[in-house]
Amino acid sequence: MSRTKEFDRDVALSGAIEVFSEHGFEGTSCEALVHAMGIGRQSLYDTFGDKRKLYVAALERYTSDSISEQFQDLRSKRSAMKGIEAHLRGAVERTTSTLSPKCLGISAICEFGRSDSEISAISDAAGHRLLSLLERCLSEAKAAGEMAQDVAISDAANFIVATLVGIKIAARAGASPEALKSIARMALRSLQKA
Repeated sequence: MSRTKEFDRDVALSGAIEVFSEHGFEGTSCEALVHAMGIGRQSLYDTFGDKRKLYVAALERYTSDSISEQFQDLRSKRSAMKGIEAHLRGAVERTTSTLSPKCLGISAICEFGRSDSEISAISDAAGHRLLSLLERCLSEAKAAGEMAQDVAISDAANFIVATLVGIKIAARAGASPEALKSIARMALRSLQKA
């Protein structure tokens, strides 16, 4: 007779996300995973398969949650430009709310680049969703006259994504909250009418 699982899969997956975000795929041991997830090694294999399948599940969950959170930021204000401002401010707040800022999405890109098609597909899908959301918001901001008319929507969306990545990497490198806020302010200023 098999035993029933005595743990919450989502809670365990959250623990895996933390460890993979901090140490990457290669740098994460199975011992670190079972400790962070609060489960036994056999439960890890029975539930998630192997370390690689667990990593993929963690990355899928992380990117889905991250995009949802960013969508909420972008749509949190009546004005599209204020939503973009909230989005950038939210990125700074999330990176400065912990002593050890980390992002599994950025970590995956840095560790794997384009060498793993499955990881790339997850990263690409999240990137496309975010770009689409940003382009929609930027189009609304431009139509409302909140944004400089000579700024191309696709260029601005790519610039904001690059700014978000830069904020996360700068935070991981030890940039101060003030420096990160300054990066966000400069990005906003570049979009606004002169």
